[in-house]
Amino acid sequence: QVQLVESGGGLVQAGGSLRLSCVASGRTFSNYAMAWFRQAPGKEREFVAAITWDIGRTNYADSVKGRFTISRDTAKNTVYIQMNSLKPEDTAVYYCAATASSWATPTPLRNVYAYWGQGTQVTVSS
Repeated sequence: QVQLVESGGGLVQAGGSLRLSCVASGRTFSNYAMAWFRQAPGKEREFVAAITWDIGRTNYADSVKGRFTISRDTAKNTVYIQMNSLKPEDTAVYYCAATASSWATPTPLRNVYAYWGQGTQVTVSS
């Protein structure tokens, strides 16, 4: 049983920073892709960033490029997202996701990700 557990959310002022963590368990994650998505109230869940487990290829949504950085620690089975220069429009529940099988690219396609965490709230005040 794959489990993804996010942490690190909270309330921050605009311009501030947060780092979210996602600890994965239940299998080995070699050759898989992992990602962060977010969902604001009344909006669809949207792609934020993705990373391939083995070589760490990354992909970002245009709205977060240059501000967010995704990384992984393979020894700790943990994926991070460092969020800098936060804006009120970054307010959302952030979800960690993992593919169910080997995936060589950091895909932004939501339906490719089979496993999801419970989400962590990020609120950016103006």
